Amino acid sequence: MRIDRGALDRHRRAVEGSVAVVARVTPSDLGRPTPCAGWTLADLLAHMVVQHDGFAAAARGETTELADWAPRPVGDDVVAVYRKAADGVVGAFGECAPDAELWLPEVRGGVGVPAPTALGFHLVDYVVHAWDVAASLGVASSFAPDDDVAAHALAVARQVPDGAARTVPGAAFAPALAEDGGGAPAQILRLLGRDPAWAPDGS
Repeated sequence: MRIDRGALDRHRRAVEGSVAVVARVTPSDLGRPTPCAGWTLADLLAHMVVQHDGFAAAARGETTELADWAPRPVGDDVVAVYRKAADGVVGAFGECAPDAELWLPEVRGGVGVPAPTALGFHLVDYVVHAWDVAASLGVASSFAPDDDVAAHALAVARQVPDGAARTVPGAAFAPALAEDGGGAPAQILRLLGRDPAWAPDGS
């Protein structure tokens, strides 16, 4: 028995959407600013790779430490490194039983995150991070997740607690921004503290 096929398909397409955006990155882009305060594109991609690896390990039933989730430089061959990590996490979730409880040290201290919940967390992260990369490259307007992926990510984003926890160093998301209309992708970004109008030149 495996996680619901529809959920796995949405997750795969969310991750593949991020792969398509990362494929546009060149070594000369790695110093670009990103919507993640204080992070260059190289920093963001290192984070994305280690998160893929960490979630994949959790889906395989492995127990990791917080240190295992610390981003490491990925080098200039970032597209290939990223693709390998993305393939790994999609494959690991595809083999994960729906009643499994995943060890995620960054979430609830690592204790007992149900596999479908972890899948949803990972999906929304990569809808948002794909946009982060696209925005850093100045091509955010060309990025759009599939409608059903965006709808699912929006439902997950609405469940992410807001408040003071988002202001501490290392918080996964900044405090939510005020609603300002727009479709599901824009709503997701605002709920998770992103400004849909962010641009790398600050305009």
